[in-house]
Amino acid sequence: MSSEPFKVGLLGFGTVGSAFAELLEERAAEIERFNGRRPVLGGVLTRSRGNFEEILADADVVVELMGGLEPAREYLLAAMRAGKDVVSANKQLLSQYGEELFETARQHDVRLRFEAAVAGVVPVVRVLEESLSATPIERIHGIVNGTTNFILTEMSNGASYPEALKEAQRRGFAEADPSDDVTGRDAAAKMAILARLAFGTPVHLNDVRYEGIEHLHRDDLEYARELGLGLKLIGTAERRQGGLSVRVHPTFLYSGHPLAAVSGPFNAVTVESETITEITMSGPGAGGRQTASAVLGDVVSAMTGGARAPAPPLPLRLIEDVENAFYLHLDVADRPGVLAAVTQVLGEHDVSIKSVVQRGMGERARLVMVTHQVLESRLRTAIERVGEFEFVRSAPRIIRVIEEEFL
Repeated sequence: MSSEPFKVGLLGFGTVGSAFAELLEERAAEIERFNGRRPVLGGVLTRSRGNFEEILADADVVVELMGGLEPAREYLLAAMRAGKDVVSANKQLLSQYGEELFETARQHDVRLRFEAAVAGVVPVVRVLEESLSATPIERIHGIVNGTTNFILTEMSNGASYPEALKEAQRRGFAEADPSDDVTGRDAAAKMAILARLAFGTPVHLNDVRYEGIEHLHRDDLEYARELGLGLKLIGTAERRQGGLSVRVHPTFLYSGHPLAAVSGPFNAVTVESETITEITMSGPGAGGRQTASAVLGDVVSAMTGGARAPAPPLPLRLIEDVENAFYLHLDVADRPGVLAAVTQVLGEHDVSIKSVVQRGMGERARLVMVTHQVLESRLRTAIERVGEFEFVRSAPRIIRVIEEEFL
């Protein structure tokens, strides 16, 4: 074994970059014990420090933790063209330029590792690339944003959305500007990456339909509990109608689903296939040290000759309009015949009701329903008609429901 140090060129020295440098020094001796080479920081590039060309020339692997699209993309492409393995935690870059990066890695026979770009320390990327590489995946469900999962956990315990967001910011789980998290954009970028790995189809951020949690109401969670449901922001990538559907939405789960019990800032991903039924991976999703741990795992993978870039794409048609079960919330006038009128319209559009809860009187009368599987476009057409009734006091609210349970 070589006694030469394994030099790491580090691009970016923010929260994650500094945590990575600290962890690298802490774990260097143990890594050397197993791999025969000691990883050391060869150079650091920031806005005011370091030179990229010099760092690149001296590095065995380049680690990009600077974020953003440029110059991160330019640096990664240059490193791979120079024959260097690279590691990145940049989900936005991978979700928008993944195919260019993967193709460059294949052309130059180098490794592109990005475990930390999805789900924190949960090793879903490595599992899909290596352990399940020969398994025909049918569906992935993921809680891949710890900020929104913390907020929804707080709301399920009685907090309002503004109260839960403020607490997430106080505890460091949410940024001062949480837009990417609460709108679902962060989760959509991660699901684009997972869909590409699991199904081999190029999926970019703009291909993913996503919806956030800002519009949710505390009473939705209260009524859902009566129906045996819990609320999560779920990313889904699955085969549908001979194509691929990738989406992110607030979604209700029954208690038997493995993601239902995942609370606080944790992430979790379920992978489903006929050959394995279902496996679930979970762990901390956010935090500098947690992300740094996943980055260091990728560096060790590069040292030991881990997986190469994903295979060339095999496109599947992207499907947007899919069947789902839905939660439906209606604020209605308290009078006879309301439920009958609503169910008649739903029935005319082949929307079948699984359960109904009626609560309140007068100005607080509510109808809450859970439907069976129905094409989303068909439900929305029915809801438009229901919303035209003069006894409906505000716009109907719908939230998706996952019916599968693994008991």
